[in-house]
Amino acid sequence: MKNLKIFLTLLLLSSFSLTAQNKDTRTADKYFDRLEYIDAIDAYTKLIEKGKADEYVYSQLAEANRMIFSTVEAERWYSKVLESSQNPETIYQYSQMLKANGKYEDSNAQMKKFAALRPGDDRSIAFNSNPDYLPKILEKGKKFNIQNLSINSENSDFGGIVNNNEFYFTSARNSSRRNYGWNDQPFLDIYVSSVLTDGTYMEAELIEGDINTKYHEGSVTFSPDSKTMYFSRESFFENEFEKDSISNTKFSVLHLYKASLDGDTWRNVEPLHLNSPNYSVSNPSMSADGKTLYFQSDMPGGYGLFDIYKVSVNADGTVGEPQNLGQKINTEGNERFAYLSDNGTLYFSSDGHLGLGGLDVFFSREVDGKMTPVRNVGVPVNSNADDFAFSLNEESGEGFVSSNREGGLGSDDIYAIKKLQPLCDVLIVATITDNKTGEPLADASTTLYDSEGNKLASKMSDAEGIVEYMVECDTDTELEAAKVDYESNKIAIEGTDEEEVAVALALDPIDKLIVDGKVELNPIYFDFDKSNVTAKAAFELDKLIQIMNKYPEMVINATSHTDSRGSASYNERLSDRRAKTTVQYVISKGIDASRISGLGKGESELAVNCGNACTEEEHQLNRRSEFIIVSGGPVSE
Repeated sequence: MKNLKIFLTLLLLSSFSLTAQNKDTRTADKYFDRLEYIDAIDAYTKLIEKGKADEYVYSQLAEANRMIFSTVEAERWYSKVLESSQNPETIYQYSQMLKANGKYEDSNAQMKKFAALRPGDDRSIAFNSNPDYLPKILEKGKKFNIQNLSINSENSDFGGIVNNNEFYFTSARNSSRRNYGWNDQPFLDIYVSSVLTDGTYMEAELIEGDINTKYHEGSVTFSPDSKTMYFSRESFFENEFEKDSISNTKFSVLHLYKASLDGDTWRNVEPLHLNSPNYSVSNPSMSADGKTLYFQSDMPGGYGLFDIYKVSVNADGTVGEPQNLGQKINTEGNERFAYLSDNGTLYFSSDGHLGLGGLDVFFSREVDGKMTPVRNVGVPVNSNADDFAFSLNEESGEGFVSSNREGGLGSDDIYAIKKLQPLCDVLIVATITDNKTGEPLADASTTLYDSEGNKLASKMSDAEGIVEYMVECDTDTELEAAKVDYESNKIAIEGTDEEEVAVALALDPIDKLIVDGKVELNPIYFDFDKSNVTAKAAFELDKLIQIMNKYPEMVINATSHTDSRGSASYNERLSDRRAKTTVQYVISKGIDASRISGLGKGESELAVNCGNACTEEEHQLNRRSEFIIVSGGPVSE
């Protein structure tokens, strides 16, 4: 087969101001300097439309969007900056926006670049000390034993599968066949061997019947009654192949065929209608109920080189139309050798998902019609070589994987595997209800986050207020729910190895937040000496936006307060920046600017007057925002 929240530094901003600021950006810069990010974004965008864009404009757009937590747009403009600059701070901010948008692999890649450029930076040190995907893959090595089979030859052997106590596999061991130019081994044939009671194998023999030809055959699967075999075969069509002008080699495609069992012999070979002279369809795998056939293909309309597809199998043996498994499974690379186990777990090999090298084995399951996040099976099943053709009996925990790793008998070898621990998933079943009436809430928007605040998935609750998520065992998560006219809420879900966890999340009517002429949100905390809107702050501010949308005449005055560290004049300026950034976030969500104003009060109204003996928690309580209803609130009954 083988054959990776801070501003740009003041220095950077100053540099931009000295080298790139000019009369074209004067108006936009004025808005930016006044923290009027919405108008600044509009002004910078107009410069781009006029063909006056440069690195400075893109950077300002990125910063303006980041400041109001418009992460998708911020990501876009940071990317543009990096087309002409590799400034470490820009790389760092870009990685953070990628992470906020759920693009964790891309985020890690950018963080690695940042850490390489700034190895002594605290952020680099923290990143490098945290486990990356590789250690997580290696940790899964405790879950399998693996052993090379004695049935392997010096040539390529792969695709082992047991059917009716017979072991079927593909091999290039037939020395009577002519060699194939790719690897100078004989063309592939399908072999069979009886499995003895002690687990050993009898000498392999060519499968009897009309299966093997002078070209390649391989990768078999069977119907539940074992009377129909599906397999791959190399196919040529008259006048439908070309000759390379240099090597004079014929080009072919792989096709899917089926055969029926006639006594002890496989006969009546028929091609499936999926076949085409223009692309390959190969490596079939039948579901346990016999109703779905999985295969790989490079047919047009896919996401990468080879994608995994499925097709329904009708009662009369015909098959339906192919369905691509989508981008959660398929990448721009190669996805091959799908296998659906008897508990509905889809295993497949890929070089497009994060792995150890070459093809790695991954797995996923279907929940609510969607595939769960793809995960690496781990070592020793996977190696830095090609690992493929995985199959597993979930009940016995026994199966096979093929690999061209070092230490085997030939180029590709078949390995027996034994599961020691389950590849464990937990189904989270959450019910969203009205906290006042107890009634289920349909069409509530829910989002599941990991313990680091990274978004895992989003779903809407059904008519019974239920949503389901599948996560890996022992994974701490947090579920957030939101609905119009209700206060958003979230709940922490502790990791477990139970098969199913039921949780309830109740939402209060949004009007509960209106108390004594104020909108009482949970504290809007800012990081020390910072004024940008964070993810936690955005969660609370979205509740204010909901209320203002419900009461279109409502006018709000947002006040911001600091802790007592620093001079009074500095804190007044800092709180003013925080208030204005808060206002800009609300405006960015569609609230008219005339309906909200901001005022910074510095340290003049401390929530906790603890003097010079404040704890960090007390300082944080002082760093807060309040939202006073000036006019237009709900009419008292």
